[in-house]
Amino acid sequence: MGQIQLNHHEISQNKCTFPIYIICDDIRSPENAGMIFRVSEAFGVQKIYFSSTSPKTDNTRLKRAARSTQQSVENEYSENLEEIIIQLKKDGFNVIGIEITNTSKSINEIKFPLDEKIALVVGAERNGISQQNLELLDFCVHIPMYGNNSSINVVNALAITLYEVSRQLKIG
Repeated sequence: MGQIQLNHHEISQNKCTFPIYIICDDIRSPENAGMIFRVSEAFGVQKIYFSSTSPKTDNTRLKRAARSTQQSVENEYSENLEEIIIQLKKDGFNVIGIEITNTSKSINEIKFPLDEKIALVVGAERNGISQQNLELLDFCVHIPMYGNNSSINVVNALAITLYEVSRQLKIG
């Protein structure tokens, strides 16, 4: 008979939550915000912080993209993400940007800290992570690309990074 696609109810999952937080620096697209919920839930993220300018969880387009995951991932909206980053660092988080910078390291070269909490920072669709928040980060990772384009959608970058972080945490 060959391959048969399974539905959600037929898949056995090893459900778990990792000590991973996501900080969304000025995400404006409701679809991107919704998909951030969706990939975060899929990879066991504990909490998401959004800037106050991001679409709220009652936004119809966000809800459609999130497919109800906005109800199951803890989230908070903040007027000041700088304060959140500073507090998370005080609380023992490694705060890591997903951004191409002059000092960023390829995600292929990073061994994520397995015994510490991780906060991943993603930036606005057009401008990336703000300069004031970049200066607060422990370091940045980037995803190597092999075409002419040097960037991908924020949700795609987050999904790739979450896959790698959760893979390392799971085998670590």
